[in-house]
Parts: sequence; structure tokens; C-alpha cells
Amino acid sequence: MKYRRFGKLNFEVSVLGFGAMRLPFTDNNPANVLEDESIQMIQYAIDHGINYLDTAYLYHDGKSEKIVGRALQGGYREKVKVATKLPCNFISARSCGEGAEEFDRIFNEQLSRLQTHIIDFYLLHGLNKNSWNRMKELKVLSWAEGKIAAGNIGYLGFSFHDRFEIFKDIIDTYPEWTFCQIQYNYMDIDYQAGKQGLRYAAEKGLAVVVMEPLRGGRLSKKPPQEIAKLWASVKPQRTPSEWGLLWVWEHP
Repeated sequence: MKYRRFGKLNFEVSVLGFGAMRLPFTDNNPANVLEDESIQMIQYAIDHGINYLDTAYLYHDGKSEKIVGRALQGGYREKVKVATKLPCNFISARSCGEGAEEFDRIFNEQLSRLQTHIIDFYLLHGLNKNSWNRMKELKVLSWAEGKIAAGNIGYLGFSFHDRFEIFKDIIDTYPEWTFCQIQYNYMDIDYQAGKQGLRYAAEKGLAVVVMEPLRGGRLSKKPPQEIAKLWASVKPQRTPSEWGLLWVWEHP
């Protein structure tokens, strides 16, 4: 496994993380997760050097965090940093008053699901212009700083789905961000935050976690004939997944 420094932190993160958004399930229902198989996958990944594990409150209808919590028993929790997310759009749609009570309810549920007392890396989930403005109204940053001071959150970040201008505003508004998470792959160079956002975050010292490096698996499939022919001419031979991941890793 390869490792890289995580932004400004003295933490060497595996270049591959494990994302728990697409665990195996049955009956075309993401809530029907194959728990034993999922736990085996997570523990296999950790056994082979992965030390960053990503989940979220809403993944698999709330089952993902519970399965991650089960998988991290028996000494595995000490081997990884756990990232999960506050469901900002979900809260924005239902909260009509102060946010702290709702934040606390969800956060305490997450600690229970994950069977831990601290979330190493906590993200505001899927920020866009509307949810960012709403989270500021609900004073989410002050709430999160309180959790950091209490030792329940290690570091604060955000994941993002909107235009670069919004991404820049989020970073500039709060200088204490440790990291961000963006969609990035060789088909999405100019999508959402894109390469421009990647560079801007890096210039500000943020660690950048990449989601969708293979576009939800679509870049793992057989490419168009002209691309396949080009790849076949290069040594060593690699799979489409290897090409996609190597492309992402080539960025500093």
C-alpha cells in the first residue's frame, strides 16, 4: 500500500480508502446489506493496509455506520481513521429552529452506531449553495468546534456538490477546515469543484479526499475501442480500474 501525508497533519493516509456507500446488498434494496460479506470486505481492506474508512449517516438507509461499527471490533478500530458525515441537506429540509439539538441527536446516534467515542474526520455532507447557507444559519461550525474541544471530533471537513465558486466561498469562509472531499476522475476534470478546486484546496493546505475516482464503477468497464487500442500499446498492461486510479494518484 502507498501512503501520503494528509494535508497539514502528521498522518500518513493510504492512497486507497474504503468507502462504505456501495456495500453488497440483495433484492435491489440498498437497505438489505449483506452484513457478514461487508464486514469481511472492510476487515480485508484494513488487513492489507487501508487506514481511512468513509461512511455517512444516510448510507444504506442508516445501515452503513452500524456495519462499520461491527467491522471495527476486535482491534480494528485502532488501525484506522473513521470518517462520517452530518447529513446537511436532510437537516436543512426538516429543521425550523436552532440546529444544535438536531446536530446532537444525529451525532450521538452516529457514535452509538460506530461504537466509538470519537469521529476522527467529520464532514458536513454534500454541501451546496443552499445547504451551506442553511448550515451557517444553524451555527454548525460553532457546534462542531464544541465537539472538537470536547474530544468527540478529531478534525472537521466537508464534502461538496456544486460549482467551483461555491467551493471557494466555503473554504474562504472558514480557515479552520482540515480537509475536503470532491468528485474527481479523468472524465470529471471540470465537473463541480474539478481540478480548479483541487488546486485551490491544496494551496490552502487542505487535504483532499477524492470520491468517485472510477465514476461509480463506470470507468472500470471496457473502454471505447480507440482507448482500448491505445492502452493495449502500453507496457505494462493495466486494467481500466488501474488506469483510472493511477490517473488520480498522479496528482500531488
